[in-house]
Amino acid sequence: MTNKPAQATLLPDNIAALTAYSSAKSEKISGNTWLNANESPYTKEACIEIRALNRYPDPQPQVVIDAYSTYASVDSDQVIMTRGADEGIELLVRTYCEPAKDRISLFLPTYGMYKVTADTHNVQINSLSQDLLLNGEVKDIINAVSGSKLVFICNPNNPTGAVTSVEKIAELTKALANKAIVVVDEAYIEFSESYSCALLIKDFDNLVVLRTLSKAFALAGLRTGFMLGAKNTLAPVRKVIAPYPVSTVVAQIAANALCSDAITQMRRQVVILNKAKATLIDWLEQSPAVSKILSGEGNFVTLQLKDKALLTLATNTGLIMRPFKLYNQDNWLRISIGNEQELKSVKDWLNAISAQV
Repeated sequence: MTNKPAQATLLPDNIAALTAYSSAKSEKISGNTWLNANESPYTKEACIEIRALNRYPDPQPQVVIDAYSTYASVDSDQVIMTRGADEGIELLVRTYCEPAKDRISLFLPTYGMYKVTADTHNVQINSLSQDLLLNGEVKDIINAVSGSKLVFICNPNNPTGAVTSVEKIAELTKALANKAIVVVDEAYIEFSESYSCALLIKDFDNLVVLRTLSKAFALAGLRTGFMLGAKNTLAPVRKVIAPYPVSTVVAQIAANALCSDAITQMRRQVVILNKAKATLIDWLEQSPAVSKILSGEGNFVTLQLKDKALLTLATNTGLIMRPFKLYNQDNWLRISIGNEQELKSVKDWLNAISAQV
């Protein structure tokens, strides 16, 4: 009798078949200009003083919770601090979905971790289109998501930048009361604050908003996010979350990032980045190498090249952007909004490839 490896005998079928999420940093690429992960070009200095690392941290550091609740205009008991918004996604699936029975709804193309998380926990996926979300009637969307426990809406959407109005999300949430939780992922909301659904939490207990400090707050390396929702909706999540998810160091840096002066600085940087994005879009519109631009919200622009081989010139010069396959076409590219020097590298690349078309 041949002994099978443990992987073959112990691994669940859904994990064996799982395709892992390919993050921008998981791809081992050499470069010097990084515009592939929607990171902020602004660096943060963290001045911290820690004297009690021999003690476990506060599971939910109150100073951070209070600061973020003030920033988001919600109550403190409507906030859970997480390890990035990604943990929030996983917590919701683990808490509210029963493996091999329940399902979630997604509007594609969208952020890939919703699917990976569902696949990991053996939860079915109801794949719908962004076009339905953006242009469909509310009654048609409700019919399409019927039977789903969670309905994920990335707003602004990654990678398209598309936005769904607060009014439409409110209608959907109201219609899904006692049927599903609407999860609005607002990772990029600081770049278009008028689309935030955070204030709807007081009206709907089946609405959850996910936030992060990774984008506009320029703290991607900190891995800090927040889940906003009604107290009774978050209560089961508090039973599922790890006992000490937030380190003492992370809590102190996050608290500093949420002081009034730091928030003011963040908003100034957002204005600068939004202006830089407008400039980049203008360059792209003038380039004969670009066939389509999805100029939505967020600190990125997604575009379609006439020939994906044109990206090779950028990679060879150390300019790293994010290629995508969208709408069954593999010549799409997402460019993060960097600083002036970084975007000059993009301009130089555009000039070079325009001469080749």
